[in-house]
Amino acid sequence: MAHSPSFRGLRKGFIGLGAAAVLCSAVPARADAPVIIRDTEIEKDIKGWVEPVMRAGGLDPNNVHIIIVESPEVNSFVAGGPNIFIYTGLIEKTDNASEIIGVLAHEMGHIRGGHLIRMQGAMKDASYESLLGTILGIGAAIASHNGGAAGAISIGSQTSAMGSLLAFSRIQEASADQSALTTLQEACISPKGLVSFMKKIGADEPLLYSQQDAWGRTHPLTQERVDAMQAGYDRSPCKDKPLSAETDDQYRRMMAKLKAFIAPERVAWDFSDSDHSVPAAYARAIAAYRQNKVHDALRDIDALLEREPKNPYFLELKGQMLVDFGHVEEALPAYRQSIDILHNAPLIRMAYANAMIETSDRDKGRLDEAIKQLETAQRDEQRSGYIDHLLATAWGRKGNESMAKLYLAEEALLGGQKKYAKEQAQAALHGLKAGTQPYLRAQDIISFVDQNKKDGSKDGEKKG
Repeated sequence: MAHSPSFRGLRKGFIGLGAAAVLCSAVPARADAPVIIRDTEIEKDIKGWVEPVMRAGGLDPNNVHIIIVESPEVNSFVAGGPNIFIYTGLIEKTDNASEIIGVLAHEMGHIRGGHLIRMQGAMKDASYESLLGTILGIGAAIASHNGGAAGAISIGSQTSAMGSLLAFSRIQEASADQSALTTLQEACISPKGLVSFMKKIGADEPLLYSQQDAWGRTHPLTQERVDAMQAGYDRSPCKDKPLSAETDDQYRRMMAKLKAFIAPERVAWDFSDSDHSVPAAYARAIAAYRQNKVHDALRDIDALLEREPKNPYFLELKGQMLVDFGHVEEALPAYRQSIDILHNAPLIRMAYANAMIETSDRDKGRLDEAIKQLETAQRDEQRSGYIDHLLATAWGRKGNESMAKLYLAEEALLGGQKKYAKEQAQAALHGLKAGTQPYLRAQDIISFVDQNKKDGSKDGEKKG
């Protein structure tokens, strides 16, 4: 999962589950503040489950992004365009992949219906971390009727503050429900999970507002909605169609992975010694790694690789373990094998590049390879400030300060630090050749910041 340059397991503030990515400081630094995590395996599996639903709804899977947020809250929402934020608390509340598919089908209904929290100004292209931080801050301001609350979000409950921002009307909710039922039917996927999850959330409605799950507060249910979804399930020609065995296996592995990274101490309780399944073995390997049991972690990941030697995610995890246990040089082959198997894996390329940069004192040629890997990753990860951070580091170690400053400017712009972005872009111009792509990009950053300031635009959201 994703990690900072010095990642040591899944943590608050900087958090990770298995491939390299940095979390910026846009999200408030509070012990229980929601933060974004990245994991190639989980993201690819969930995206694979819902791609048929996206296509059935006329959405381009390449343009819809599913962002996982580490938080015990049960929540999901759409913001800043076709971006679906789904909390680990919601994932852990599900009993099967069908329920996750149902929730995402509902959120895609909001996308199709244009019920979006749209980001203004520079935030529309900001990193997901900045986007989430802005949503939390604006939610606090709206809830308190105080525009200054955005800067004090760490004092209160972020999820409660988001309620008035994220809540949809009954008409919009019913519309999203029907859209979900329609697209699930067109994709010939049973709506069973949609109905079962909605009923699960509906059971919490009699509770006090403060005790309800966040998803129930921001997506209020009515009996009419539940009845309509049940009717949709009853008439679905695919209602009894089971999910594939592969999907069920992916779900079990995902749940094992999340549990082990978020709460490694629970693994011994959740998986009995007699359970020798791959998900159980996966969880034990991750738990040993998270608890810094070096020998056990490496032994367990090697045992998994004996069972599935071409599994790119096991190879990625071994690379991550070796890096965090201080054996960075030994991690390179594992990362290399992983991306050779899984070509479209920008997060793993970032981890590989980071390891090459860290060991570049032994082989300067690794800096060129790291830059190549990062530029490839950036084609698929355009909102990642960490790629720019690593590129700045690599160019700096090569002695090219102008290119380093350009990428520092790019990183700052994604993080919403416009003043610093302009300063770094201006400094970069002095050493860049006029008319080249880097020179023009530096000029673009300066112009963008100046125009943004001239227009008096402010980053924020509004309901669509």
